[in-house]
Amino acid sequence: MSANAAAVNAADQEFLQRQMLAVGQRAREAARAISAADPGVKNAALFALADLLVSRESILLAENARDMQAGREKGLDAALLDRLELTPERIRAMADGVRQVAALDDPVGAISNWSYRPSGIQVGKMRVPLGVVGIIYESRPNVTADAAVLCLKSGNAAILRGGSEAIRSNLAIGACVTQALRDVELPADCVQVLDMTDRAAVPIMVGMSEYIDVIVPRGGKGLVSAVAEHARVPVIKHLDGICHVYIDDAADRSKALAIAVNAKTQRYGTCNTMETLLIAHSRAADLLPDLAAAYREAGVELRGCPRAQALVDDMASASDDDWATEYLAPILSIRVVDDLEQAMAHIRQYSSQHTDAIVTEDLVKARRFLREVDSSSVMVNASTRFADGFEYGLGAEIGISTDKLHARGPVGLHGLTTEKYVVMGDGHIR
Repeated sequence: MSANAAAVNAADQEFLQRQMLAVGQRAREAARAISAADPGVKNAALFALADLLVSRESILLAENARDMQAGREKGLDAALLDRLELTPERIRAMADGVRQVAALDDPVGAISNWSYRPSGIQVGKMRVPLGVVGIIYESRPNVTADAAVLCLKSGNAAILRGGSEAIRSNLAIGACVTQALRDVELPADCVQVLDMTDRAAVPIMVGMSEYIDVIVPRGGKGLVSAVAEHARVPVIKHLDGICHVYIDDAADRSKALAIAVNAKTQRYGTCNTMETLLIAHSRAADLLPDLAAAYREAGVELRGCPRAQALVDDMASASDDDWATEYLAPILSIRVVDDLEQAMAHIRQYSSQHTDAIVTEDLVKARRFLREVDSSSVMVNASTRFADGFEYGLGAEIGISTDKLHARGPVGLHGLTTEKYVVMGDGHIR
């Protein structure tokens, strides 16, 4: 690199650093306003945003179409394009999610666990905002709306940095958020959608501990790993979603077929999609041929263990790497296991601790699976696709955490708040 080029790069980096620090300063100021905002004002902003998303549908679709075209030209695969695409149905779902969050109880200021101490003081815990939340995400423009409304409702300011592939869609949604905030006279800087596509902004952002209180990365394993490795700010994250469905020997046949097909084929490019099907040996001969037919009809490539291959013609062989892979594509690994014990052993070895499910009518086995499988969501007789903030009644989610601190599973309003002790006295001294 020439001396001139190095000087230009250094100047660009310095300019970007100044830009990001200014964003952080504005967010910190806005956080003070939103943390003290009346619940009714916050809800009014959310309802205004929902209406704007619907009324500006044609604008959102047009900007998203530009992103989709650019994505095709760049050679993005089908799974990424699916995550990127907005449709009228998805826009209406975004608006519905906003309204659902508005209808939820406001957690900020709620006091729990009041108790009188022998000294006479009262001690309780008050729920308070985290402060400034930074979200770094890829592909899905609906994250812009989800993150904005959850941060606003929970009294946090937000800095949103989406991927370059969705920049037009994100900015169009961000413009709706800005207008909604102005409509209720809240600072527009409560939610800042960055227009910077330079990847160099990410390491600056994750190091801004003075201005950002928590980082939430949403995207591929590479992005999440890089953020977690370099962040000087606490991170709420999951690296990948290697989700399992185990069909037990006591499973109901119709439930097993419906759940196993839905968990894989309802949508491929999501972190709660099943990537490995485990099936008890005693049920494999009965269920696998019908399942394989349904998967083939949906265009799913099957990779299996030798026992699964023996029951299904033309099934490819699954390698050790397959068991540890989040495909985010129409590919499924299948393993025939001896029993529940072996199924749970497989999950312990390969699960990413995101979501795992059992199909069984045996209540003892169901309870054991719930107790012993150490994932952020564990299910009985339900598709893994339900591991979602909207489906859990959170209105939306800012992400899914497979960590055990500070939040786990879909992160909604409570996951974006913390607690402080509050004490009430009447002149008490110690």
